Amino acid sequence: MTTAQERPLSRLVKLVYGSGEWSYASFGTLRQIFYAIFLTDVVGLDARLASFAALLGIIWDAVNDPLVGVLSDKVRSRWGRRRPFLLWFAIPFGLGFLALWWAPPWKSQAALFITVMLAYMLSDTFQTLVSVPYAALTPEIAPDYDERTSVTGYRMFFNLLASLVTAVVGPMVVKSTLAAGGTLQQGYITVAAMFGGLAVIPWLLIFAVVREKPRTAAQLAETISFRESVRSAWANIPFRFATGIYMLNWITFDLVALMLPFFLTYWVSQGNLVASLDFLGGPMAVESVVLGLLLITAVVSLPFWTWLARKLSKRTAYIIAMIFWAVVQMITLLVRPFQTTFVLALAVMAGISVGTAHVLPDAIFPDVLEWDELRTGKRREGIYYGIKNFVRKLAGAAAIFLALQVLGWFGYRNPPEGVTQFAQPASALGAIRFMLGPMGAILLACAIVMAWFYPLTRERHARIRRLLAKRKARMGA
Repeated sequence: MTTAQERPLSRLVKLVYGSGEWSYASFGTLRQIFYAIFLTDVVGLDARLASFAALLGIIWDAVNDPLVGVLSDKVRSRWGRRRPFLLWFAIPFGLGFLALWWAPPWKSQAALFITVMLAYMLSDTFQTLVSVPYAALTPEIAPDYDERTSVTGYRMFFNLLASLVTAVVGPMVVKSTLAAGGTLQQGYITVAAMFGGLAVIPWLLIFAVVREKPRTAAQLAETISFRESVRSAWANIPFRFATGIYMLNWITFDLVALMLPFFLTYWVSQGNLVASLDFLGGPMAVESVVLGLLLITAVVSLPFWTWLARKLSKRTAYIIAMIFWAVVQMITLLVRPFQTTFVLALAVMAGISVGTAHVLPDAIFPDVLEWDELRTGKRREGIYYGIKNFVRKLAGAAAIFLALQVLGWFGYRNPPEGVTQFAQPASALGAIRFMLGPMGAILLACAIVMAWFYPLTRERHARIRRLLAKRKARMGA
């Protein structure tokens, strides 16, 4: 017989909890896709210098993510361990959204570098203070192997919906601002204000609706040092594999997302900075159409991948999807300038697998916590999700650093302010195409290998839960 805590979650709770991904993904999508081109084309930073600004920001991440994870494990309040963070830092998170997209008026590259780095660190700190406690709720409210896939499906629905809306609306707002005589900075700050304001709402809803499990006296009495928590996490073998899958998965997604605006603007549209397509009865930014089709397909494909993960396993479904995506990335090498129909077809094909890249790594990750609990007798969601959040940001920073460094090496030039047509040298175009296609496929191949050797199957996880149930029964007796 299942306990009250183990009964399936209601649809309302899943919807409200899943809506947190709207906040997380709208922040992340704008940064993934548009931050690199914002730093070069709006802020005016040299591409290689911009990459170091992002890299130094991630060094701060190395400190704050695990620390926030341990802190949320230790918090004691009448609201639980995780929910207070959502109440306290929802509004600062929205304000951090704006700080990230401010282009300072300084002329000095050094001053721009320092300002961008500090803004990145500030916004990232507020994001950490809500995203780590939020993610750590998943294994607490959904202890079952397949229930976690269901909850993650709801989360990734909102994730992909937010990605879709920001990817479509963002370029439209920026380019319409430019066409109306405004500046790129005005367009980006408008987008940041819109989505930063909307991002506050889900955190407050989750605080009001979702409830944490009550802690036992033994759990409340636990005292775990930061060093002990990190050492124990590293000793968890499934955690190493799950982290490797997660990192490779998101480096690929971030690299592809970062290079796509460069690819569409400077290769497909041949330097037309305000290129548009007639779509759905009117002109739309090329980026909006391509990203919109990709993400709509990803949302529509989610139920299929959730079903396939239940039918086979999370690992098998993930491997199948990543093989398909790697093939699509290689095909992008065949795209010639102005072949927009071909690009749209590839966007649909890639979208079929992108949904899996969003859902299954997140569904796989919570299973490692029961392995840790069986070994140690402790529940430490906070430190695990702190490390996971750090790995996610590390992947994003690595993608930004790699992309901008390579662009700088191969002669990428910042377009002058106010121009609407600007050509890049052939060497830079070749680098853009390589990073979008073959480099993405290579990273996906590494993720496939890591998933192949992941040790926790559905059957092994079920056995671990049975052993934990027997242990708890003995302790209760």
